[in-house]
Amino acid sequence: MAAIGKLYMVPVPIAEGALHTLSEEVKTVTAQLKYYFAERSRTSRRFLRSLHPDLVLDEIKFSEIDKHKGIDFNTLKKWLKEGHDVGVMSEAGCPGVADPGAKIAKVAQDFGAEVIPLTGPNSIILALMASGLNGQSFAFNGYLPVKDPARSKEIKTLELRSRKEKQTQIFIETPYRNKTLFAELLRNCHDNTHLCIAQNVTAPDASIKTNSIAYWKKNKVNFEKQPVVFLLLAQ
Repeated sequence: MAAIGKLYMVPVPIAEGALHTLSEEVKTVTAQLKYYFAERSRTSRRFLRSLHPDLVLDEIKFSEIDKHKGIDFNTLKKWLKEGHDVGVMSEAGCPGVADPGAKIAKVAQDFGAEVIPLTGPNSIILALMASGLNGQSFAFNGYLPVKDPARSKEIKTLELRSRKEKQTQIFIETPYRNKTLFAELLRNCHDNTHLCIAQNVTAPDASIKTNSIAYWKKNKVNFEKQPVVFLLLAQ
């Protein structure tokens, strides 16, 4: 009986074409893997082709993470049981962080497979590194509620927690809602609270800037539907 396969959490660039942000380990492992779970196989194929121009993509099997049907865990267990090493790829950044990859890792863990995270770019950590905010105590809150009054309530709760615990609060939003979320932050937060806006992290036009809410009220931000990480630290 073949030994159970391993599950590799495979990072992909955050910004289009930013292959320099990947470790050599990613390049070595992806040159060998033949089985993948991916949010979109088309995106993953394009990524693998850019990393390995001579790779025969027809030899690689993909199981897409369907938004409606979910993840095919039976296929995951079948591949692992047969001894195949399996990769998990997000659309951008590190799988398992704010994406369905976490559920795959959990099932693989429960199945007895070794789960191996590979080194790669993560916009949350990179934004925190450059923000100048508290990197000793921080919390990632994922997506905030889409509609009021739930969103305003959550913003005020996070600001209060940040002030009491001196903790950086980190959250993200779908690019087309960034402008609305930014307006809600300006409306609900105190003027002396610090807000970092990290746009297009690792891209040539990346921008990571931290200023007070009072400053942001006087200075417009052009989001252009770009991926943004928001970091908040109350004073």
